[in-house]
Amino acid sequence: MGVVVILLAAGYGVAAGLLLPRAAYRFSAEAGEPWRGRCPEGHPVPGWLGPARCRVPARAVVPGPDATDPPAAPHAYGRRAAPVAALTGVVCAALGAAAGARPEALVYVGLAPVLVLLALVDRAVHRLPDVLTLPLAAAAVAGLGAAAPLPRAAGDWRLALLGGGLLATGYLALFLINPAGMGFGDVKLALSLGVALGWYGWGVWAVGAFLGFLYGALYGLFLVLHGPATRKQGFAFGPFMAAGALTGVLLGGFGA
Repeated sequence: MGVVVILLAAGYGVAAGLLLPRAAYRFSAEAGEPWRGRCPEGHPVPGWLGPARCRVPARAVVPGPDATDPPAAPHAYGRRAAPVAALTGVVCAALGAAAGARPEALVYVGLAPVLVLLALVDRAVHRLPDVLTLPLAAAAVAGLGAAAPLPRAAGDWRLALLGGGLLATGYLALFLINPAGMGFGDVKLALSLGVALGWYGWGVWAVGAFLGFLYGALYGLFLVLHGPATRKQGFAFGPFMAAGALTGVLLGGFGA
């Protein structure tokens, strides 16, 4: 049964990951700017899901000052689909292995692609859009709430709620102390990550929260040691928060 869960989770992750590059490109807009609606060549980007590739008709002509511009050719932009699909597949497979055939596995695996999407967007433009972070938190709360009364559930929904509130409060305090070093999007992401970690108890919550800071600190140290040009370089903290929470949930799932 465990192998079946892992394979199903991995397949779902790969399939979902193949749909993320276009969404990652469209959401990777600077704060205050509208979502990207055109590729770098100026062609409209249809929809939100799928590979980041323009399939321009052979007779289409790129607008330009010269009427003899050459026909536009299909071209890629943004993230390549294969690496994103592989990453999402690995994350989902790991969560499936940790949670096994327990009901919370559907929640963790189901929401993992959204977390990968957030990490991609944050790394690209240092932004965590509300349109992703807030529904993710709501889905985590609702999903684990639905899983709690089911047989074989290994967590506690009340602890999950407390964990989400406490982690978000901690990040909010850091944001108020140093707004330049902590984005408000990180506070909103902390809500869903705290819920996911709190499900398995305070020990898992503490480990996941700590590892997010540890991973970020190690990367910051790498930048400092890399050279003067990178010492004052800012970096997205969301991916490290996600990595720390993922590590904590995996430890909690295997431990349960």
